[in-house]
Amino acid sequence: MTFDPTDLTRALDERLRDADSALAQQFPGERPTRQPVHTVYVPADRYDAGLVPAWGAQALAVLDEHGGTAQEYAALLGLPAELADDVVTRVRAKLAAEPIEDLRIDFEDGYGAPGEEVEDAAVKAAAADLLTSLAARTAAPFNGIRFKCFESPTRARGIRTLAGFVEAVAAPDGTLPDGFVVTLPKVTSVDQVEAMVQAAEAIEAALGLGAGALRFEIQVETPQSILGPDGTALVARMVHASAGRCTGLHYGTYDYSASAGIAAAYQSMEHPAADHAKAVMQVAAAGTGVRLSDGSTNILPVGDRDAVHRAWALHARLVRRSLERGFYQGWDLHPAQLPSRYAATYAFFREGLPAATERLRNYVGRVESGVMDEPATARALADFVVRGLDCGATDEQEVQALSGLDRAAIDRLAKRTSA
Repeated sequence: MTFDPTDLTRALDERLRDADSALAQQFPGERPTRQPVHTVYVPADRYDAGLVPAWGAQALAVLDEHGGTAQEYAALLGLPAELADDVVTRVRAKLAAEPIEDLRIDFEDGYGAPGEEVEDAAVKAAAADLLTSLAARTAAPFNGIRFKCFESPTRARGIRTLAGFVEAVAAPDGTLPDGFVVTLPKVTSVDQVEAMVQAAEAIEAALGLGAGALRFEIQVETPQSILGPDGTALVARMVHASAGRCTGLHYGTYDYSASAGIAAAYQSMEHPAADHAKAVMQVAAAGTGVRLSDGSTNILPVGDRDAVHRAWALHARLVRRSLERGFYQGWDLHPAQLPSRYAATYAFFREGLPAATERLRNYVGRVESGVMDEPATARALADFVVRGLDCGATDEQEVQALSGLDRAAIDRLAKRTSA
């Protein structure tokens, strides 16, 4: 007897139709766009149209003053000596051309509560300066604001700042600047995410913006967002409550640590409590297209030479640690952190580039080697290369020479194309 699976397949298609639809909607996969390697937070009253190039100049100045030779700087950060010249050359070029990849103008903790009229004026001034920098092509490629949280005491002020800033930067054609995203801080409930969706819809309708134009990040700064009162991981529910508007989950090192009762001297991106929170975030975001960002270190490269060196070494080690754990973005708080951010990031990608491109070449060419890669691994290898290309750690000519694949082919393997 021969079994014909046609009727069974049809029945299973019918049975699983809703599950198939839910999977496609809830877990659409990685977005094809570039992810910045960091977010820089700047208090709104310290922001102006020239901030991005000014930070680049300050970063280069501190590198000149305290970095020494390329070999000395690499040794200080624990980078391979053979990569020193190339990495430092690339860092200098980055600081001159695109020192900040993602900028968040901060109206929350970094800004304070100066009063209604003062903050209203700051909103207008910051929005005007952002538009000026965008017109002059000196802005970061990604921009946005962090407003005050949706807890009851600050809710009205947060909404007022959010609506005022969006109105000020919205174009007459109903669009927002490319790469514009806002940050919802100190989220403690799924209800607050749903409220943010409601607020976004109301602002879009009032200003004539396209549906879905206003996107937001969720800051994971409280233990309640990791473990809810019912014992579930609320951060996963928050992602799916965002109606597709959530672009990222950002870990807040110090608020989270303090809320968990960790003494100030031991609050760190690498505390076990931080690793637990970030592991939950990672699983919650997997497959959703929502990206992850690690937090910051508050040990800044300022002061005498020894203090700068210690802070650089710490920062580079923490950046590398995050990258190895799949957190490709973090927070930076000071211009002097930019050299160590990019040096650690470039070294990470350049160290892994030869092996990744060789494995991709073998995978595409079906070459037998000591490693048998499957499609999921090939995608991860290609994604690694794409990230290196996007941040400036490598270039298309080098990648093609090593892998035999052009950028379009790498993007297809990484599922970074809508085609």
